Formats: sequence, structure tokens, C-alpha cells
Amino acid sequence: MNPYYDPAKNHHTPNGFRDPETEAGRATLRDIWDWKREARREGRPHPPGSPTPFVEPDFDRITGAETSATFIGHSTMLLRIGGLSVLTDPIFSERASPFSFLGPRRVVPPGIAIDHLPPIDVVLISHGHYDHLDRASVRRIHHRFGNRTLFVAPLGVGALLRRWGITNIVELDWWQSHFYRGLDMTLTPARHWSARSFNDRNRMLWGAFAVFAEGFSCYFAGDSGYGPHYRETRDRLAPRERNGALFDLALMPIGAYEPRRIMREHHMNPEEAVAAHREIGARRSLAIHWGCFQLTDEALDEPPLRLAEASAEAGLAESDFVALPVGGSWWRPSA
Repeated sequence: MNPYYDPAKNHHTPNGFRDPETEAGRATLRDIWDWKREARREGRPHPPGSPTPFVEPDFDRITGAETSATFIGHSTMLLRIGGLSVLTDPIFSERASPFSFLGPRRVVPPGIAIDHLPPIDVVLISHGHYDHLDRASVRRIHHRFGNRTLFVAPLGVGALLRRWGITNIVELDWWQSHFYRGLDMTLTPARHWSARSFNDRNRMLWGAFAVFAEGFSCYFAGDSGYGPHYRETRDRLAPRERNGALFDLALMPIGAYEPRRIMREHHMNPEEAVAAHREIGARRSLAIHWGCFQLTDEALDEPPLRLAEASAEAGLAESDFVALPVGGSWWRPSA
């Protein structure tokens, strides 16, 4: 049973949660089996033409007073907002898997090693998939910083965190908010799903985060297919727009999109990410969910190449939507 069940909410079910827009179109086990068989036969995924770029992080500047975002890898970003350090979907392990010997393996080290992180004030968790919620990583963060770190997550994720010894947790439903030390955090819809085993599909909710601080706003898309929720988010939060933009910065996923017949409902391709960047009302966007783990059929270096092409075709400036190297940082432009 779903302890949070509210029959008035169409994304709730008695046993968990659902995506009202796409549930009927989900890939079946047969679809996935056919995909894997075809990929083996055709030699996919193809190797990248070049390695995922990596730079040494600027630790002194990252830990200063400037508003910034540092790409640690995959969907893990270290944000400095309002003097606080915010970490998104932390995964520092070698594999995105429940096993240390099996599953997608990291091809580039984290941009900042977990033991070199500055004190973390907030961890945002978008959903429970292994490449976004890593047991070893969140336990290490909790061990280092204790209850200084607040974990903010969708409904149902808290039970898992508590089993891992973490107690400073806030769980949110879509459109619920929590205010903490100057950060106003709202969980917004995403087009995705959740599971960590064969018998817990969609028992935990998933989502994106809208974060507002004094003079700055950020959107963390988590993992999501393309859909009307981007426009819905902008419309519902429109009173918070400033100077024609709802968000000063958006973190948008651009990878794990092939084959489209399998991935289209829950992972955007770069062209869709550019459309989402515009529809969410972002002044600038940074690319996440690419280059670190081989999850699907496209080569690891393909997403940023397609992103650059799609951005140019859409008339965006080069600085409007950027794929940082792992370890690289974005700094808020001076006024």
C-alpha cells in the first residue's frame, strides 16, 4: 500500500505513483529484450570518438561566495547558492548498480572526490534509480557531515534513506515546497518512473526541483522525458519570474536517449532538451546525465555534439546551453 495515497491526485495510486501522461506507452520486458538483442547484433553502443573531457576543479573559487555550479559527473552537480552548498543526485561510486562487480561502470572519475567535497548543506534527490541515488555515496556524505546536511527527496525515498541511517530528511509531493536557510525548494513533475528491484516499481515518487534563493533561481530537471510539464512548471511558477526568465540556471539532462522507441518516454535527447530549456524559462542551462556511464546505445560523446547543433539551430548563443567538462564550473555572470 501507498502510505501517501491521495485519490484526488492523478499521479497517486493505491500502491505507489504513476505518470498520467505516459504510463500506457511504457516499454515492456519484451521490448527491452528485443533492444538488447539488436544492440548486440549491431555492435552498439559504438565507442566514443573522444574521451569525456575532464578539468581540475577550482577549489578555492568553488568554496567562495560566488554563485556557481560545478559538474561532478552524470547528474551530480555541486551548486553554491546563497552561501550554501547544494548537491544533486550524488553518485561517486564506480558503478551505477546494486553490485560492485556488475552494471554500468564509470568511465571518468568524479570531478571532485567525495572526500574533498566542501560541507554539504542540502542534497536534492530526484528519484531512486541507481544512477541517481547511490547508497554508498549518500551514506558517506551523512557520515562526513551528519545532520548538517538536509536530504530533500520525493515521497517514498525517505524510507530508504532512513534504512541507511539518515534521519535529516524532507519528503515532498509534486508542487509541495520546503524552506530551509534561505532556499525555497519545490518538487515539480518529471516524466519518469522509479524502481530499485523487481518488486518495487513506482513505489517511490520522482520529480524535478525548482530552487529559489535571494536574487537567484535554479531548476534541476533530474531525469525526465520531454513533455508538457516544462510549460506547466513555468506557468504555475510564473509569479516568480524576473526580467523575462523564471530560472537563472537550469540543469537539463541530455543523454541516455537511444533507441528512441525505448527511451523517449523517460529520457530527453539533446534537441528536446533545448526545447525544454526554452519552455521552462531558463536564462542559462547546463547539461547533465551524459558522458560518465554507458547506459544506452548512443556513443558517450554524442550528446554534447548534438546539443551544440540543436542550440545553434534554435538560435541560442553558445553560452545559453553549455556541456561543461567534468570538474568544470559555471559562474554567475556579474551584473
